[in-house]
Amino acid sequence: MTRCDKLRSALKDNEGVLISGYANIFYYTGFTSEDALVFITHERQILITDSRYTVQARLEARDFEIRDICEGVEKIASLLDCDVLGFEENIVTVSQLASFQKFGKKLVPMNNIISGPRKIKDESEIKKIAAAEALGDRAFQNLLDNFRFGMTEREVALELEFYMRKNGASGTSFDTIVASGKRSSMPHGVATDKVIGIGDFVTIDFGCRLDGYCSDMTRTLVIGKCTERQREIYETVLKAQKAAISAIKPGVKCSEIDAVARNIIKEAGYGDNFGHSLGHSVGIEIHERPNFAPRSDETVEKGNVITVEPGIYIDGFGGVRIEDVIAVGENAINLTKTCKELTIL
Repeated sequence: MTRCDKLRSALKDNEGVLISGYANIFYYTGFTSEDALVFITHERQILITDSRYTVQARLEARDFEIRDICEGVEKIASLLDCDVLGFEENIVTVSQLASFQKFGKKLVPMNNIISGPRKIKDESEIKKIAAAEALGDRAFQNLLDNFRFGMTEREVALELEFYMRKNGASGTSFDTIVASGKRSSMPHGVATDKVIGIGDFVTIDFGCRLDGYCSDMTRTLVIGKCTERQREIYETVLKAQKAAISAIKPGVKCSEIDAVARNIIKEAGYGDNFGHSLGHSVGIEIHERPNFAPRSDETVEKGNVITVEPGIYIDGFGGVRIEDVIAVGENAINLTKTCKELTIL
């Protein structure tokens, strides 16, 4: 069954969908441009773009009718075999919605139906995410091999990003986070011109896009020398992460996995210093569903690919986060191979 067929199976006889967001366009069609609209009904699947991309669309979206936007989107929509069009309400703007209302169809929010199948990755998707994660592993090892005292956070980020781009990545998954010293207490401390100093924690959170899919990894280093307090905090985070990974298997509630790590950190006296959720799914986008979070009502399923990234952040002192990407089979399959034992450079 194709991805479009799986989507159709969730639609009523009179329903179709209008897809305008890049992630779902790419997922269903393989087309690698944002300049498109896609209609999928029970009888037709149409990709609309303009003359800059029609040749590309014919090559990438071979199972779709390719129509030029000059034909008129309203005219094309009028030919569809449906009365109702589902749309991605989480990304459609007010102005886009106004234009869609001209299609003469009843518009119904259907983001969960359209995006839902992406929660379960097939074998080809998991291989692509694993390849992206492996490129991240190599980039991090290259950084360790070339690290020099006196580097700035920005230089560390550029070292990682240049290596990944040079070796096939189309870009980064998100703005690279390099936060050192007291700045490492900021979970999303994007790299600055701060010089990394002796005794600093350095939290490095980065990822790349390879073949359409994202990687994600976080490692925290200590530079030059490590205090007992730093070691204690690091080992607490590592213990929490390992325990949570060991608890992952199909059928377990996402909130229960979150609690495994959170309770270990709480018992160590740092419960108030771990404020974010334990992890998020990774795929075409860097943040997908499901999530490991205290209030999540979702359940782990085979085919989920999800991060495990506990942290402890102490204002005025610093912080630690350790993150791996996990594919869910019968148990947890760790796609991140970089060593996560305490590393002192």
